Amino acid sequence: MREGYEGTGPGAITPDGCAVELYSRLAVGDEPDIIEAAVPAGARILELGCGVGRMTHPLLQRGFTVTAVDESAEMLERVRGARTIRGAIEELDLSERFDVVMLASFLVHAGDVEVRRGMLRVCAAHVADGGCVLIQREGADYHSNVPRERVDPSGYTVRIAAVEPVGDGVDSVRAEYEFPDAAWTQTFLARPLTKEQFEEALAEAGLEVDRYLTEDGTWVRAVQAPRAA
Repeated sequence: MREGYEGTGPGAITPDGCAVELYSRLAVGDEPDIIEAAVPAGARILELGCGVGRMTHPLLQRGFTVTAVDESAEMLERVRGARTIRGAIEELDLSERFDVVMLASFLVHAGDVEVRRGMLRVCAAHVADGGCVLIQREGADYHSNVPRERVDPSGYTVRIAAVEPVGDGVDSVRAEYEFPDAAWTQTFLARPLTKEQFEEALAEAGLEVDRYLTEDGTWVRAVQAPRAA
C-alpha cells in the first residue's frame, strides 16, 4: 500500500486504496454525457486511470475508441472492449497521440506535486494537434464541506467522513461507501487547488483552459497552449 493510502472492504485493494469490487458497483452518473458533448464523434480517447472501466464502457457504447490505462491488473481485468495498458500514468510513453486525453477521478489533485506534474506532462505529450485534454477537478468545497454524504438512487451511500491536513498543503481524505450487503472505506492524499493554481499547473505542462464544461467547474476542456514564436 502506498504511504498515506489505505482501503478496507471485500476483495482486492489497489496500492492507492481503491477496492476493485466497489468500483465495479459505483454508478456512472452524467460523466459520459459531459465527455460526449465536448469531443468529436468517434474520437480516439486515451483514458488515464480507467479503473474497472466505469466510464470506458459507456464511451465505447457511444462509438469512441478507447485506450485504457491503469496501474492495477485487477482493475484492468474488468475492462472489456478497449485496448488496455498497465502502468503508472506519470511514466507513460506510448509514442502516439490521441484526439482526446482524459484525466478523471480527481487525479490532478495528487498529493505528490511531482506525480501531478508527470501526469499533466503525459497528457500534453499524448494529445494530438487540435485535440483536447479533459480533466475532472474537485469541487470548490470538496475539502471544507465535511462531513457530507450522498445517497445514490441505486441504493448506496457515499460519505466523505473526514479531511485532515497532513502538511505541505496536502489533506488526508477518508471516504466511506455503504451498500446493503457490504461496506468499503478509502483513505487517500489530495492537494486542494484553486482555479488559479490549477491553471498554473496546466501552463507548466504547456496546456491552457479552453473552457469549463460544467457550472461548478469540475470538468475542464484544456488544449495545447500556443508555442512562442
